[in-house]
Amino acid sequence: MIGSLDAKIPHGPLDQKWRSHRDHSRLVSPNNRRKFEIIVVGSGLAGGSAAATLGELGYRVRCFCFQDSPRRAHSIAAQGGINAAKNYQNDGDSLYRLFHDTIKGGDFRSREANVYRLAEVSNQIIDQCVEQGVPFAREYGGLLANRSFGGAQLSRTFYARGQTGQQLLLGCYQALCRQIAAGTVQMFPHTEMLDLVIVDGNAKGIITRSLRSGKIHKHTGDAVVLATGGYGNVFYLSTNARGCNVTATYRAYKKGALFANPSFTQIHPTCIPQSGEHQSKLTLMSESLRNDGRVWVPKRKEDRSKPPGQISETERDYYLERKYPSYGNLAPRDISSRAAKEVCDEGRGVGPGGRGVYLDFADAIKRLGENVIRERYGNLFEVYEKITGEDAYKVPMRIYPAVHYTMGGLWVDYNLMSNVPGLFVIGEANFSDHGANRLGASALMQGLADGYFILPYTLPNYLAGQMNKRPSADSPEFQKAESEVRARIKKMLDIDGKRSLDSIHRELGLLLWDKCGMSRHAKGLREALQKLSELREAFWREVRVPGNDEDFNQSLERAGRVADFLEFADLMCTDALARNESCGAHFREEHQTPEGEALRDDEKHAAVFAWEFQGDGQLASPKLHREPLHFETVHLTQRSYK
Repeated sequence: MIGSLDAKIPHGPLDQKWRSHRDHSRLVSPNNRRKFEIIVVGSGLAGGSAAATLGELGYRVRCFCFQDSPRRAHSIAAQGGINAAKNYQNDGDSLYRLFHDTIKGGDFRSREANVYRLAEVSNQIIDQCVEQGVPFAREYGGLLANRSFGGAQLSRTFYARGQTGQQLLLGCYQALCRQIAAGTVQMFPHTEMLDLVIVDGNAKGIITRSLRSGKIHKHTGDAVVLATGGYGNVFYLSTNARGCNVTATYRAYKKGALFANPSFTQIHPTCIPQSGEHQSKLTLMSESLRNDGRVWVPKRKEDRSKPPGQISETERDYYLERKYPSYGNLAPRDISSRAAKEVCDEGRGVGPGGRGVYLDFADAIKRLGENVIRERYGNLFEVYEKITGEDAYKVPMRIYPAVHYTMGGLWVDYNLMSNVPGLFVIGEANFSDHGANRLGASALMQGLADGYFILPYTLPNYLAGQMNKRPSADSPEFQKAESEVRARIKKMLDIDGKRSLDSIHRELGLLLWDKCGMSRHAKGLREALQKLSELREAFWREVRVPGNDEDFNQSLERAGRVADFLEFADLMCTDALARNESCGAHFREEHQTPEGEALRDDEKHAAVFAWEFQGDGQLASPKLHREPLHFETVHLTQRSYK
């Protein structure tokens, strides 16, 4: 293994760790910053904010994204809001409550120190974004408005109707553009990272391919920052944009970076149900809708085909309100998703195939008026109507759980650096803050916290010892990495089989959804591992990748991503099998309470599972490293939202 599994958590009281760490961190002087080249891969909220901030500080930054513009980053899909503990509602919120809710929401499988720091900087994020002009909703008196999200009994989520991610990204993008104009940031759109280059044990560059021309390029740097998002598209159908992939983080894993908790995949409870077998992605309906929408199904199986208006109030089962009276429709995502699956498995699901539940706004419209609901969620209702043809102001929405976010990612220490020195990982690409289940409105919080307020303080700790150590792009390590990338591309183009990429990816997704989705069990995971081996062999024997390498070739770029998904799926199932407990979104059917809730094993599994790649480029059983989780402030208890 490259490096050691040391989380580098500062000593001292929890509420003083981050301040003390900043006070004693190494610095890079302003006149030396322009001598350093920082590579940032990804330009969403995490990558864009990091690139803009580092550019503002005076570093020379090269930022890469496979989209045509940073404005296309998947961060725009985060609709509902961003958490912060400003307590504008005066309903009892505090930094500690935000911290505790996040730890509990992740089912006690995240680091205390990282989560407290996230809560600590949350208020700064809101102030920063307001100054950038982000149009947060406001109350009549001018204060920023808040609404509730799952896993909290108060209002701490700041929002801009149902397009919060997009508005935050536009604020970030204008900060990035300012640095591009100033010359501190150089932007590389339509460019995909295909490998990480390590020189003398340190991450010193990347190999990229232009998606326009197909040209392969070598880029050297003093540090590499990965902000490439999550891997939910391994399931084929997810709420992620079609381009989201695991390639950057998986290639870093194959170069020695540890991959932590890869089986921790979030299933979001409020997605528009799948409408056909040829559908290529799913659409999210924001969790914010659960503030005013009530979730229900018919009490009797025979009523599920009736129009909802013909099912009386007494014949409806508001199952979240019944099972979790303290939180009701705002129970956390993992619990709400499993509850929806449960009632559908009982035969009470609605819509085609019985895979749907109602999200009903009739009570809220009656209480508040349609104009208020339209003001809060109007664009979400418009999206729903465009996709389904139904007016949710008049009939309930139909929703069903779907893959949404990935809590797993590359292992990082308190400085957000992986076990590979010089390789930093931020946002959804790392594992650090959400444990086994992310609370709603925390993704935007983590991405901007990492980019704006954490990485700019922790990166100099590493850079201060790297003056004049940037290698040449002609070094043997870069030449070797480039030749490996070219050989892999040639291998895919030379297969010349008859199967389409979509057919293989769809088969992979169905297998994972069935065996490693909302619930898992040992027998199914072992079956999945066997079938994955067969599917990988079929890919390298039967797939067809038309076109050539030095050209605009979307089939080729997609082939590389599917090939990585096929290997990464093996790691996911291996991790799910090794974690012999249930926690958060990782629900092993063998480990549940009599009420059907996740049953943890804190004695054996209160740890981060970090996996090391084994083999010289060949897929072999990975090596497990454990980082024990110590809880000094919160008490490990059975998570309950009843």
